[in-house]
Amino acid sequence: MTDTRPPFEEAPAIKRFSMHVRHGFFGRRGGVSHGVYKSLNCGPGSGDEPEKVLENRRRVCLALGASPDNLAAPRQIHSAKAVLADRAFLANERPECDALVTKRPGLLLGVLAADCAPIVLCDPHNGVAAAIHAGWRGAVGGVIESAVELMVQVGADPSKTAAGVGPCLSQSSFEVGPDLADAVLHATPWAENLFNGGIGDRQFFDLKRYCLGRLARLGVGHMDALADDTLTQPDVYFSHRASVKAGDRDCGRNMTGIMLIA
Repeated sequence: MTDTRPPFEEAPAIKRFSMHVRHGFFGRRGGVSHGVYKSLNCGPGSGDEPEKVLENRRRVCLALGASPDNLAAPRQIHSAKAVLADRAFLANERPECDALVTKRPGLLLGVLAADCAPIVLCDPHNGVAAAIHAGWRGAVGGVIESAVELMVQVGADPSKTAAGVGPCLSQSSFEVGPDLADAVLHATPWAENLFNGGIGDRQFFDLKRYCLGRLARLGVGHMDALADDTLTQPDVYFSHRASVKAGDRDCGRNMTGIMLIA
């Protein structure tokens, strides 16, 4: 029988608690989609065939040992909103938010990204997990803080919490204009050293270190960020910026999942 489980990466900070939690950062390999969506496109909001997206999401669930019927994934809106999940969501009832928190073992939290930063968190001692979609707007707006605050409300201890920032744009790939830089520095003046100069008014922003910095300021005890860069690894990850440069009409979405083990 052919193994249809797609490959995924793990964050060392969380992998050390593998007796308590499963997680994975998935890319574009191991799915059934074609064309610009080849092959593990997990984005229902893309222009891909719905049945293929459903099969790809099923494969992600099975790769992490979860039932496809136990997937909780939000309708992402680049917000700072976090929602507590205690059950799976039907397609027409997905909450509009960019972070999910759960205490329920066996419930797989899933978020999508295609250059933005996917973040997973877990307090294995108190049995709380979270998944975050952190684009720069959400990160600046406070989505990381919203998720951690909600984790604390249901019993997590930040000092016992581990976090992993998954594949996203690396600093050398994230060229930004003054509007983004101004928004970041207005909200978080400490982030000034996360910009490198470019040509004219352009700069290069380190989204990974920015997310780690906000996690550290919340007292999160263990964290790391994967080195993978979505823009420069087009055979491994979907990238919105890469698709725009290539003139593609759309792109797929990478899925990240985390689940507490009973």
